[in-house]
Order: sequence, then C-alpha cells, then structure tokens
Amino acid sequence: MSVVLPAPSVRVQIKQQQHWTDRLAQALIAMIAIVLITFLAAPLLAILLQALQGRQGEWVWLDNFIDYAKTPALLSSLWNSLWVSCSVTIIALPLAFGFAYALRRSCMPYKALFRGITLIPLLAPSLLSAISLIYWFGNQGLLKAWMQGIGIDQIYGASGIVLAECIAVFPHTLMILVTALSLSDARLYEAADAMGTSATRKFFTITLPGAKYGLISAALVTFTLVMTDFGIPKVIGGNFNVLATDVFKLVIGQQDFSKGAVVAILLLAPALLTFAVDNYVSRRQTAMLTARAVPYSPKVAPGFDRLVTLYCTVIAALVLAMLGMAVFASFASFWPYNLTPSWRHYKLGLLDAEVGVAFFNSLKMAAGTALFGTLLVFVGAYLLEKTKGMDSLRGLVRLLAVVPMAVPGLVLGLGYIFFFNAQDNPLNGLYHTLTLLTLCTIVHFYTTGHLTAVTALKSLDSEFEAVSASLKVPFYKTFWRVTLPVCAPTLIDIARYFFINAMTTISAVVFLYAPETKVASIAILNLDEAGEMGAAAAMAVLIALSSSIATLAFMLLAWWTSKRTQAWRGR
Repeated sequence: MSVVLPAPSVRVQIKQQQHWTDRLAQALIAMIAIVLITFLAAPLLAILLQALQGRQGEWVWLDNFIDYAKTPALLSSLWNSLWVSCSVTIIALPLAFGFAYALRRSCMPYKALFRGITLIPLLAPSLLSAISLIYWFGNQGLLKAWMQGIGIDQIYGASGIVLAECIAVFPHTLMILVTALSLSDARLYEAADAMGTSATRKFFTITLPGAKYGLISAALVTFTLVMTDFGIPKVIGGNFNVLATDVFKLVIGQQDFSKGAVVAILLLAPALLTFAVDNYVSRRQTAMLTARAVPYSPKVAPGFDRLVTLYCTVIAALVLAMLGMAVFASFASFWPYNLTPSWRHYKLGLLDAEVGVAFFNSLKMAAGTALFGTLLVFVGAYLLEKTKGMDSLRGLVRLLAVVPMAVPGLVLGLGYIFFFNAQDNPLNGLYHTLTLLTLCTIVHFYTTGHLTAVTALKSLDSEFEAVSASLKVPFYKTFWRVTLPVCAPTLIDIARYFFINAMTTISAVVFLYAPETKVASIAILNLDEAGEMGAAAAMAVLIALSSSIATLAFMLLAWWTSKRTQAWRGR
C-alpha cells in the first residue's frame, strides 16, 4: 500500500498557514498576560513595596509591621475581624445547610420560589441588609423595644455586623451546599434501608461525609467574604472597628499609606490561606457519582416535608423582611413620624444629591464590565485551552487568572492607588476614570468567569481544532463559527455575572472614584454618612431593581440565543 503525500508546495503552504495562526494566538496570549500583569500583579506588588516604605518613601523594611503589632487599637481590629467572621460562619453554615438539605432531600412544595427568594441579596449591595437592620432595630427602629427586651442594648456594633453579614453571605453559602448535596448515589441509601438503618444514622454516615468537601468550601468562602467586606461594617459597625474599615480610615482619613498597606496584607493573608486550603480540599475530593451511580430522588415524607417547608418559610420571610423594610423605608416621608408613602427620598437621592449621575455611571461601568470582561475572559480561556505554544507564558496566565479569587476587592483597590497614582507611571492618566473602575471590576471578578469559560470549553472535543487545522482553517474562524455559537449560553451567564457584581460592588472601587466618576454603590455610603438613611435605602432599592431587570433581560437573551444556536441539543 502506497501513501500519497501532498505536493511540496502544498506542504509549505500548510506550514506557513499554521505558523502564521500560531504566532497570532501566541501574540494574543502575550497581550492577555500583559493585561493581567499590569492590572493585577503590579498593583499587588505595589502594596508590598508600600508596606516596606516610610511616609517619605524611604525603605523601612519590617518597621511598619512592628509598629502595627505595637498598636493595641489596630490589633483589636484584627481580633474583631477574626471573631466576627468565625461567628457568621458558625451561624450561616448550618442555616444554609438546612435550607439546601430541604431543597435537595425533600419533596416540599414551591422549591423554585424559595430558591429564588434566597438569591435576592445577590442583586443588591451587601449594605442593604445593614440599612434594613437599622430601620428594624436602630435608635428609631420599629422593633427596638423588643430587642432591648431580650437583652441587646443596640444594633450598632458587633451584633449588627453579624446579623447583616449572615443575610448577605447566605446565598453564597447556599449555592455551594446545594451543589454539594446534588451529587449522591441512591444505591447507598437503598443499601442502608435494606439493613434497617435509621434516618439519623444515614444522615451522619452517608449524607454528611458525602457533603464534607462542600461544607469546607462553603465555610472558607463565608469566612473570607465576611473578613473582607467593607460596606456592612461601615454602615452598622459604629465604633466597632474591623480590618476593612481600618484600611479606609488609614488611607482616606489619615493618609497613612504605609500602615494601610500593612493592613491590606493582613486582609490578603486569610484570603490566600482560604484559597490554598480550598484548592487542597478540591484535589482530595473524590467523585460522588460513578458511571454506575443511580441519581438520588427524595421520597415523600409528609411530616418531614411539612417541617422543612416551615423552616424554609421562616428563612425566606427573614430575607423578604430585610428587602421589604428597605423598600418601605425608602417611600416613608419622614421616618418614623410620618410614614405616608412619597417619592421624597428618591428625589433627594437622584436629583438633589446628584446620585442620578452616579447611577448612570454604575450602568455604564456594569455594561462595560459585562462586555469587555466577557470578551477578555472567554478569549483568554479559549487561547489557553484550544491553542498551543509558549507553555511557560501559558502557566503564568493560568496562575494570574485564578489569583483574583484570593484577593479581596479592598486590597485590589488599594493596590490601584499605589500603582496608578504614581506620578512616574505612564498609565497615571487612568486614575479616577471610569475606565479604571471598569478594569478593576473585571480583574476583581475575573476568576469565576474564567473557570466558567474553561469548564464550557473543556466539554468541547479538541477534534474541532484538529479538523480545522487539517482543512487550513485559521483558529479564529473556528472560534467564530463553532466555539462561540456552542458556548453562547455560557457567554451570557458570564456577562450576567459581571454586570450584577459591577452594579453592587463597593470595596473594589471605594478608593478609585472622583466626584464625576462616582458610582451608585459609593453614593449610598456617602448618603449614609450624611445622615440621609432614607435616600440611601432608596438608592439601594434602585440598584436591586436594576439588577433584577438586567437579570430578566439576560434570561430573555439566553432564551433567544438558545433558540438560534442550540437547536442541535434537541436530539
């Protein structure tokens, strides 16, 4: 049997075609590496350098850390952050686990409704729960007398932070636990039933061990979110200082950038530790569903179903109470003396306080983050997964792509001050612009979008690229004609994630805005500082409303896109 080879001229043409497209792919990977180095690695390095310098820029090495350790007030803030984060984790984790267990292991009615209610806090800034608690239990709160009757003097301080954080982090914790409880082999429960095992013993010997990695991940995520949150302690913390508020006071109030950098590194440490532990746990996790596994389906148990329905109703009622109070207070004419509905606070916020400009800036920043963030994330993930060459640079890009998961927004924003505000930096012109706020937000939420895109791309067979190369089709045409249409639903999910988080973020941009580039979430903080709590509530409600409308719009876009690009899935 003879083998027919292409003519020499054809082989040269194929080699040149591959050489040209490979060079293009490598150039694009290099550009993405430059973007991540410039807007992620360099600002983080600037924080470290600032922590080793004095007020005049001289090198003092570890003197700032030593001074910090000798300052009782700052050490007290570190302790406050640690025990508050632990308290919220201890409270929120069992509550979320019970809710997730009810959703996945019971036959209770209205599961979709309960699940949707718990997602509401994701659509508003975290400080919405703090504002609502002030209206419920503050100095002029509706239930202040009841709160004092159970022995709590005031809501301002540690108790308020713990309660508000529990509400804010609940949906994040719940999402992880719902996923953890979704993976279970029914054969294990059938074997236990055959041996007469009690429900309690099955829970502790099958359910909990199967969900232990999800529980660990949820606990780590909850701890980190509380540790690095700025909005809630700023609104309801009172004189109770935590690390996040210390950074703000040192940098904005005292202009002590070196001490601020030290505190930022302390904030970065638990997040990095959490990321490392979570990565270790993920690598040790074994598959819960094998090829022979039987999906678990809960059985009807009237008594148990009624009990978990009652439990979920209480949790959902608490979430709705927080949102409902914010909406009610935003329409109250003069709390608590005149509760007649009016548009006073909306007018005050949007017109008199010029928050309307900030709200428009938020929409522009969110749209830019969704568009350019999705483009950067998906193209970067595609180049890493579907092209070849420059392995060392690929390793760097993969590392930088997951680093933002371990970097609190407050730390990233502080790094942007040190790096982009430097006079000798050619990118200094970006400082205080909406462009920089958008780029900071993209980098802050980069990891989740990247991992989502990588997961979608790994499900596509690499034969698409191999066949394209054999037919002399450039990789970018395969990307445009095959990969993009197939992954369209994933692209929309990533864009929605970027948009919602850009509308609600506070910590990542609190250091970077100018009066003309202020965004709505920061304007809420300013209104709260000015004593205009009603207007702050109104603006928080507007952000939640706009996020809800955007979510519905993305859902409609996903439906329309699926009809046009996902017909092949119908078989």
